Amino acid sequence: MIQVEICVGSSCYIKGSEEIIRLFRETLDKEGLTDEVDLIGCLCLGACNRNGVNLRVDGEIVTGITPENFREFFRTHIVEKLR
Repeated sequence: MIQVEICVGSSCYIKGSEEIIRLFRETLDKEGLTDEVDLIGCLCLGACNRNGVNLRVDGEIVTGITPENFREFFRTHIVEKLR
């Protein structure tokens, strides 16, 4: 099981955390991985930047997630970790 915390603090919310959550739910469902990933909302991770949403994957902070780079992030940080 992988734990993914998605920042929903004000800065990440403005930068699209709702969209990233939607993409996560859709992709997990499509890939049949809903039982393999624990998706949690959290407040500020202390890594704010100008681009994208910040996440924590099994304790590792990943910054700058956008709808444009979500698929690559999902492949490298979720699918590859589950293999």
